[in-house]
Amino acid sequence: MTASAQARELLQLAAVAADSKAGEDLVALDVSGPLPLTDIFLLVSGNSERNVVAIADGVEDALNEAGVRTLRREGKEQGHWVLLDFGDLVVHVFHQEDRQYYSLERLWRDCPVVPLDFMSRQPL
Repeated sequence: MTASAQARELLQLAAVAADSKAGEDLVALDVSGPLPLTDIFLLVSGNSERNVVAIADGVEDALNEAGVRTLRREGKEQGHWVLLDFGDLVVHVFHQEDRQYYSLERLWRDCPVVPLDFMSRQPL
């Protein structure tokens, strides 16, 4: 099974929003095979607790403005690992040190990487 077209569209919106708030090391993983409840994980790093919260807020605002409801939100108070569940897309925003510690890329290494289209565009 592969990620749905809707999940891929949500991914692009979330990635652009995360990038606009100085999110770093964006990686998207197609977890639709092993996980029946979601299609894609987007992993993003922030360089401080404040940056992590700003990235999470930016992603949530962008998807909510596009009509996508946030189903679950966890960790925003601490600013180390914020999880945003939008159904087909789950966004993990980590402080850099926490991302290294939990190493979700290693845990989900068998899942294919989903390309982020906006990152390949060159400025005019």
